[in-house]
Amino acid sequence: MFEQSDPSALRTLPLPSADIAYATGFLRPEQADVLFAQLQQEIPWRQPKLYIHGRHVLTPRLCCWMGDPGAVYRYSNTRFLPEPWTAAVQALKSAVEAMTGNAFNSVLLNYYRDGRDAMGWHSDDEPELGPQPVIASVSIGGVRRFLLRPRSGGASSGIALAHGSLLLMRGDTQKNYQHSLPRTSKPVDGRINLTFRKIHQ
Repeated sequence: MFEQSDPSALRTLPLPSADIAYATGFLRPEQADVLFAQLQQEIPWRQPKLYIHGRHVLTPRLCCWMGDPGAVYRYSNTRFLPEPWTAAVQALKSAVEAMTGNAFNSVLLNYYRDGRDAMGWHSDDEPELGPQPVIASVSIGGVRRFLLRPRSGGASSGIALAHGSLLLMRGDTQKNYQHSLPRTSKPVDGRINLTFRKIHQ
């Protein structure tokens, strides 16, 4: 379904104590357009409640956890059971694995409907992801700014994640950095982000 991408297209980002690479054109624009429309329609999107700072709140985005049987994910005192792979997401997973040289057994899909939908500061450092998680993030749809900041303190840096791009975080990135997708008041198209992971059971 997706053409074989050249791993050399992944360019390392100069961020101290992190291992992050980025490929702008992982998917061709027409591929990304078709995939966005397909996922928008066929994914069983939900808006789960998370327990944050002592209270339950609705996530400011739509979500779906998908993966192999048994790839259970726990986040903010909430347990997520995986939906079965769809053909489109399975094909995208194979393309991501070929590009990165890593195997994944699960993916978190987030649908940011407009600029009011967002993701707060966090690290993907849950125990089931292992000590050095590899997170491969594919972005399709509206361009949004992705921020990273050192967990030890300091200024944040950002990158505008393009339609059809791939961002790869590995090594000590989650240990040393937090990331977020802030709200924006600017008009922006809907965006779907797929973060492929490996759950260690």
